[in-house]
Amino acid sequence: MSKLIYVQAQADHIASLSKAAPLAAVEELVWNALDADAKEVRIEVATNALGAVESVKVADDGTGIDILKADSTFGFLGGSWKMSGPSTAIRHRRLHGRHGRGRFKAFALGAHAEWRTTVRVGGELLSYRLSGEASAPGVFTLDSVGEPGPATGTEVFVDAVNATCDSLLDAAETVQSLSSKFALYLKSYPDVRIYFNGLPVTPVIVQRKTSSVPLALPEGMDAKLEVIEWKGRFAGSGRLVFTGPDGFMLHEVPAGARSGGRSFTAYLTSPRFPALAEENALAMDELHPEVRAYLDAAKKALKAHFAAEGEDRAAGEIGNWIREGSYPFGEDDRSKERDRFDSLALEVSSRFDGFADLAPESRSIVLRLLKHAMASVRRGTLKEFLK
Repeated sequence: MSKLIYVQAQADHIASLSKAAPLAAVEELVWNALDADAKEVRIEVATNALGAVESVKVADDGTGIDILKADSTFGFLGGSWKMSGPSTAIRHRRLHGRHGRGRFKAFALGAHAEWRTTVRVGGELLSYRLSGEASAPGVFTLDSVGEPGPATGTEVFVDAVNATCDSLLDAAETVQSLSSKFALYLKSYPDVRIYFNGLPVTPVIVQRKTSSVPLALPEGMDAKLEVIEWKGRFAGSGRLVFTGPDGFMLHEVPAGARSGGRSFTAYLTSPRFPALAEENALAMDELHPEVRAYLDAAKKALKAHFAAEGEDRAAGEIGNWIREGSYPFGEDDRSKERDRFDSLALEVSSRFDGFADLAPESRSIVLRLLKHAMASVRRGTLKEFLK
């Protein structure tokens, strides 16, 4: 069996849905897998002999794409099968996508995309392949596969990839970014597993600590704020993420809070946010009065949280240096020079993850060199060096 499926939408609208950064495109394909009741999702990035990305694959063990609904699943925008209910059919997890747009993000990764899927129909397993080209994203070819797969699931395979996909090669940063995006969802559904090139995508491994931060909201408003501090530095740090009760990321903005050099993501969660997202109110940010009230409260709470954290961390860290004998000032020294040194030394400590693991003798050498450098060069120059 072979047939063509034509998407009922304007070409320019379809093309606009096919654009995204590689990581955002991968995230959307993972969400599609989770919406198909997948318990395990595996992202595989293959490279060629030159070390560049050659293909991207996102495979899941979900229910597959129903061949009987392929025309409606792939042929319509705004008429997704997900509109039939708020949760998945088997595990009753809240659905992420509801408009049938996510599949087009595959073309943000490369010129050719295939959906190789196995679905159970009437007690029988059926496998088939849907394929499309970025040059004509409104047309899909549906082919049946003679020998069905061993179990239900879908594999999205993208090749002829864009050069921008090389941004996925930094596995540590990609895993950390994915962990920040799916953190609350994975917390809500602990049976779900996501892997990137064999590495588990889990906040537990890459997070330094989590904190529940108190919020002062106007009467009648309900939300909670959670901050996850990450072990390493990554591009998506320092964001304030709006989520629904089940951990779906609905909108994000810069957090607007100084964290003392530590990577973090702040999650603002409320049962009110899904409705605000449907109204496109979250995207209005401070232009929408209700959203502005949530933003103001969250940013104020974050600033207070990190100020208190900074004071506690500074006192504790400097106290440890004094006790081990690596601190290059006397305990009774209250000079401005010491204050300036403390600021720079703590910044060095926060920016270099291995600093805390140094032997006291090595740390003493580093701190004394920093003190000597501070006396020799302008503070602004040292700040530039630390950027």
